[in-house]
Amino acid sequence: MLPLVALVGRPNVGKSTLFNALTRTRDALVHDEPGVTRDRNYGICRLDEARPFVVCDTGGISGDDEGLAGATAKQSRAAAEEADLILFVVDGREGPSSLDQEILRWLRKSGRPFLLAVNKTDGRDEAACINEFVRFGVDEAVALAAAHQRGIPALLETILPRLPEDGDAAVLGDDPARIRVAFVGRPNVGKSTLVNRLLGEERMIASDVPGTTRDSIAVDLERDGRDYRLIDTAGLRRKSKVEEAVEKFSTFKTLQAIQSSQVVVILLDAGEGVTEQDATVLGHVLDAGKALVIAINKWDGQSQYQREQTMGLLERKLSFCEWAQRITISAKHGTGMRELFKAVNRAHASATQEFGTSESNKALEIAVESFPPPVQNGKVAKLRFVHPAGNNPPTFVVHGTRLRKLPDSYKRYLENFFRKRFKLVGTPIQFVFKEGENPFEGKKNVLTEKQVQKKRRLMRHVKRK
Repeated sequence: MLPLVALVGRPNVGKSTLFNALTRTRDALVHDEPGVTRDRNYGICRLDEARPFVVCDTGGISGDDEGLAGATAKQSRAAAEEADLILFVVDGREGPSSLDQEILRWLRKSGRPFLLAVNKTDGRDEAACINEFVRFGVDEAVALAAAHQRGIPALLETILPRLPEDGDAAVLGDDPARIRVAFVGRPNVGKSTLVNRLLGEERMIASDVPGTTRDSIAVDLERDGRDYRLIDTAGLRRKSKVEEAVEKFSTFKTLQAIQSSQVVVILLDAGEGVTEQDATVLGHVLDAGKALVIAINKWDGQSQYQREQTMGLLERKLSFCEWAQRITISAKHGTGMRELFKAVNRAHASATQEFGTSESNKALEIAVESFPPPVQNGKVAKLRFVHPAGNNPPTFVVHGTRLRKLPDSYKRYLENFFRKRFKLVGTPIQFVFKEGENPFEGKKNVLTEKQVQKKRRLMRHVKRK
């Protein structure tokens, strides 16, 4: 296991910027607005190839123990308690504050080793910036400018000797067999509550306030002998409703999470059914071509009549994706979790299934014999052969002639036939239609002298008749 370094400090001192600089990623959401980061975010620093370590980005401690600020501070303290070294980040431009002193007192009481990092020293005398924090009584401090990648080598030289050889940090694995599951939906449908329930701990901040989650947080989980990576995402809304810059960045991170996942679990509120915002989220998932599981949350609060009405509404509004399995759950009470994982495993198996060319052609042959293509303008499209071209989603390339005139209804028939033939559940199927090129198109047939004479004799014979 790798040692863990936790970034702790008050809001807007540059912890997320430093996290991105150490991990060489853009996993942490960065903005000038204080309090953007709320949940713990883990990454690996490999700048020193001989001594990699885990970095944990945390939300700012604002001194308030109530509401979202209190929940954010609780997450920061949890990261500090499990860290092998705490990096206390302060603002070199604003200098020391009373809140910094409160955090410093808490760090000393915790008994955990910590190091002072004076950030935002660009354009200033580094020695003068460090001297402003002499009153803290810290033995050693490092000046840096994370936004400009300045001071990072000196910071590593100071951090590495203080780290143990082995730590207890749980590292995000790179196992390709790990199933990547993204939980998406509109704000306040229970995504973070569901992830916490699956993990068995308060890993994410769950609140009744819409938009609590702002970043996409990935956590690894092992269940029933299988490895998963659960990705909690920010709520998606229609573009016309997104006005704040932070929400735009959160939306972008959510779309990235959808693209990087293998299975997407979209959460719906049982009390509200399928809203326009839900349709927007579903559209993003279908455009990405990912395996899909529809989870109807807050099912426990519905009466029998309400449940019947909700299922009827879902049947009507989600008729275009009948292939997606629907699971009723309660993230708050933990009901339906086993069925949810069964649906995820089945959708993943269908999306990653390998197909042979022979069995694909056999399926196409039976499909065409059972229901031939319709006549279009006196001509019929010919589907000659098919071959698989990839998975996640399963993709088939169909070769033939006059395929451009093939109606959409027949393409849907082929999709449904292949899905039923290969027992695919929870995944879309893509067909690519390619027409054979005419090798003589654009070429003029030039006759030889002998062919010209023969043609003249035939014409004279016809005229005599």
